[in-house]
Amino acid sequence: MTDAGMTRPGAVDPRLRHGRASLALRFGVQGVAFALLVTRIPALQDQYGISDGLLPAFLAAVPILAGAGSVLTEKVVARVRPGVVLRWAQPLVLLSLLGVGAGRQLWHIAVALGVFGLAVGALDASMNMMGVSLQRAYGRSIMLGFHAAYSLGGIAGASLAWVGARWDLSLFVSYLPVVALLLPAALLGSRWYTEGRSPDGGDADTSRVAGGALSFTLLLPLCLVMCFAYIGDSTVSNWSAKYLQDVLGSSEQMSTLPYNVYMVTTLLGRAVGDLGVRRFGAVAVVRGGSLLAAGGFAVVAGAPGAWVGMLGFTMLGLGLCVIVPQTFAAAGRLFPGNSDAAVARLNIFNYVGFLVGSPLVGVLGDAWSYRGAMLVPMVLVLVTLVYARSFAPEPARYGGGHERPHTADVG
Repeated sequence: MTDAGMTRPGAVDPRLRHGRASLALRFGVQGVAFALLVTRIPALQDQYGISDGLLPAFLAAVPILAGAGSVLTEKVVARVRPGVVLRWAQPLVLLSLLGVGAGRQLWHIAVALGVFGLAVGALDASMNMMGVSLQRAYGRSIMLGFHAAYSLGGIAGASLAWVGARWDLSLFVSYLPVVALLLPAALLGSRWYTEGRSPDGGDADTSRVAGGALSFTLLLPLCLVMCFAYIGDSTVSNWSAKYLQDVLGSSEQMSTLPYNVYMVTTLLGRAVGDLGVRRFGAVAVVRGGSLLAAGGFAVVAGAPGAWVGMLGFTMLGLGLCVIVPQTFAAAGRLFPGNSDAAVARLNIFNYVGFLVGSPLVGVLGDAWSYRGAMLVPMVLVLVTLVYARSFAPEPARYGGGHERPHTADVG
């Protein structure tokens, strides 16, 4: 095998293609699992008798434990490959999801959500570690494609949850066939896990150990970008329905559309995003996405009616969708000899943003106005422009000269 996993100029090693497909499947399965949990929260409340006052504690525990799982993964991958963590973390996520649906007492769901949170943190970290590694081997942007698979899985999971709610199925009955299908597929797909090669041609696991000291000062701009992007994302997921109905006066049925539109536009944006990175470079794509997302929040804040608000949420999906995958890729580029640790630490700020976003908008909305509250994530997304140069590639390109000279890439 020649440079960066290439069998001949322009041809990708079949192992890398198989590894890429296997990892995309992993992202898709994770999207399904997470959507099945978060879209059935009212059913969880009913099944376990969780009060509205206690519910935030349960919901907050998942991202907090996921952050702990990401920290633990950083330590584990210093000794074993990320693929080993991924191979066992995803089945644990699926089984704990089934445990959430099977229990009846509060301690049942506490244990199940605890395991789910820790496993999700390990899964998110290890998936993105492997995505960064494979992108390095490919020598071109492919990270957005993995996250597109996650978005597709999220849409599928939300649709399955809607079917379960529509047919008044119990959580266990809803989750069982999904887990029974996805668990064997995930275990089978793990046979084709492949990691890329380090920039000097060494194996990926060697590069994790052999230098590339991690400086949090250098990583901090990307951590802030990750946090701000997830504050924007959680604003849409938690407040779009309420905002459209209570502020813009839509019907209850129409208020369910913004998040669906947001998910679809996120999928579309990520599906074509890698082409944009290869053509225009990561800096331009991230800047464009930040401006489009900020414009979406501005449209939502000033919308005179529901349809204009829908336009704003559409812009948000297209804008925010490119930022997170490129942030992971930029961390891998910034610390090529220690990319796994960089991704694990960066991943923590995914959960920080998720935790901050929802209560931030709620507090500002109650104390001031919900229109005004939408301007806060708008400003935070615009801060990404200040750090856009952190997404620039180094002078050296990955691979063996198989990229076009104008290609700007990260990862």
